[in-house]
Amino acid sequence: MTLTQQLITIGMVILGTVLTRFLPFLIFPAGKPTPKYIQYLGRVLPSAVFGLLVVYCLRGVDPLTGSHGIPELISILLVVILHLWKRQMLLSIAGGTICYMLLVQLVF
Repeated sequence: MTLTQQLITIGMVILGTVLTRFLPFLIFPAGKPTPKYIQYLGRVLPSAVFGLLVVYCLRGVDPLTGSHGIPELISILLVVILHLWKRQMLLSIAGGTICYMLLVQLVF
C-alpha cells in the first residue's frame, strides 16, 4: 500500500469507529424513551449471538474422525454449567474457550 492508501485506510477505520460509538447517542438521546424494537433487540441479540457462536464453532466437528467431538462436548457442558451457575456470558465463553484449548493442546 502506498502512503496515501494507508492514510485513507486509517481515516476510514477512525471514521467507522467514531460513527459506531457516537451514532446511538445521537439517534437515541437521553431525554427520549428508547423505542420498543430497540429494547427488544437488546433482549434477544445476546442469546442470538451466543447461538450463532455455538453453530459456528461446531460446524466443522466430525464425530467419525479424530477425537470424535469429545473436546467440543466437554467444553459445551462446561459453558452450560458456568452459565447456569454465574449467568455471565463472557465468563461462560471464556471458560469454554480455555477448556477447549487445554483439551486440544494437552489431552487430545
